[in-house]
Amino acid sequence: MGSKMIFVALLLCLSLGVMAEDPYLFFEWHVSYGTIAPLGIPQQAILINGQFPGPLINCTSNNNIVVNVFNELDEPLLLSWTGVQQRKNSWQDGTPGTMCPIMPGTNYTYKFQVKDQIGTYYYFPTTGLQKAAGGIGMLKIHSRELIPVPFDWPADEYPVLLGDWYNKGHKTLKAILDSGRSIGRPAGVLINGKSGKVGDMVEQPLFTMEAGKTYRYRVCNVGLRNSINFRIQGHTLKLVEMEGSHTVQNVYDSLDIHVGQCMSVLVTANQAPKDYYLVASSRFAKRPDVAVAVIRYTNSNTPASPLLPPPPPENSAGIAWSINQFRSFRWNLTASAARPNPQGSYHYGKINITRTIKITNTRSVVNGKLRFGINGVSHVDSATPLKLSEYFGFADKEFQYNLVKDEAGGAGSSMVVAPSVVNATFRNFVEIIFENHEKTIQTWHLDGYSFFAVGIEPGRWSPDKRKNYNLVDGVSRHNIQVYPNSWAAVMTTLDNAGMWNLRSEMWERTYLGQQLYLSVLSPARSLRDEYNIPEAQQLCGIVKGLPKPALYAGA
Repeated sequence: MGSKMIFVALLLCLSLGVMAEDPYLFFEWHVSYGTIAPLGIPQQAILINGQFPGPLINCTSNNNIVVNVFNELDEPLLLSWTGVQQRKNSWQDGTPGTMCPIMPGTNYTYKFQVKDQIGTYYYFPTTGLQKAAGGIGMLKIHSRELIPVPFDWPADEYPVLLGDWYNKGHKTLKAILDSGRSIGRPAGVLINGKSGKVGDMVEQPLFTMEAGKTYRYRVCNVGLRNSINFRIQGHTLKLVEMEGSHTVQNVYDSLDIHVGQCMSVLVTANQAPKDYYLVASSRFAKRPDVAVAVIRYTNSNTPASPLLPPPPPENSAGIAWSINQFRSFRWNLTASAARPNPQGSYHYGKINITRTIKITNTRSVVNGKLRFGINGVSHVDSATPLKLSEYFGFADKEFQYNLVKDEAGGAGSSMVVAPSVVNATFRNFVEIIFENHEKTIQTWHLDGYSFFAVGIEPGRWSPDKRKNYNLVDGVSRHNIQVYPNSWAAVMTTLDNAGMWNLRSEMWERTYLGQQLYLSVLSPARSLRDEYNIPEAQQLCGIVKGLPKPALYAGA
């Protein structure tokens, strides 16, 4: 090849970004305690750089994120990035099963890429009950400039973190659970760390809108227990994105957002210029809690009406309402987006299922203490993170694989309390059924993946229920709710090698055992499928001080 052709080829590579690394974003976070009183009672909270909620991470698909976290608490700390798939990189997932905690007075630098993802996500602390004290913030991923989005660019974007809140501190809540009791109902609802009431004097609105313009509200439920209904007085909500997937753009008066879920809506300022209330109210709770925040039109001096838009129905009618809303959510198949396509999964309904895992949440009392579990197994964290035990070849010293079977055992079986790891075959296409026999709603999340939410129905699941699945345009997401005495079905390709947490998002249940880890190992042991352990990765437990195993071969 002549020098001129080489030069042209080099220019072509550069124009395609072949030789250019994706951009890096750097953050330095200091995690400390501070006193806040969102419900009027002073209590200790977890702040990041003095903020509650924590700093916003605003990035673009394929960016590399570097977060240097300084733990200034008096207890260990881990942060996880809910919905970020950490492709080939469960080393950075931030769960007790994958990483050693950041000890007090030390720091750790997370390094990960938001590979082939767009959408609305959040981060939070996974250690103990720290999530009840804060340390939570939003992470939003934009499409790259060359990728069109299926709506006009909004005038502005507004992050909204909703969640229930307890007046007791996180250490007190943890002590209650450790003693074998439940932490009970939350004390209220927060909107971006505050709990406004109708009629409060408001100097600064939550957000401002200019008449005639359209705004994107990115909304997440980051609470511990309650589903929340979200609505804006006098305005409709056009759903455009849900947990990384563009959706068919249906319009709603209000939306149920279950624990751990995120979505984006477009709101057009098409009403009389004045103040309006953004309303968040708990769902399916014995005592509904309500919080409001003011949305102000530019130059408005007219207060919001005290008459709030009504919530959806409750009880059985409310569940039917919420299920119908779920069924209206559809994946926008014509939208462009950054997304992987394992096994041609745009056509997921045509892929043969290789394994069905049927999961039933279970509740029991073990040695006089409350425990929750999956198929009769209640997970406890081991002294060594499960991923490290497995990677160093010491799995048999720390845990036993496959205590959780693919279907729950018979009633009356005693609950097993132990680290819970299930082997899964790399690149298998699996169906996971969540069955809820209890009287309270459940939500479930899977790290490392998105899955297709194909069905929710009352009653018990059986194979003939597959005929009711949405096998065309179910939304690809990472969280699914399961209503009382109902089931939900999801499908996914296990194409992301690593150790991944499947958990309840109701944090009392998670802490007391309603979780497991999926071990997805590539037989090739190649960089094509999984990154090597980071050079600076902390080691603890039985692997502390040991030399690292041989590195994986090239891609």
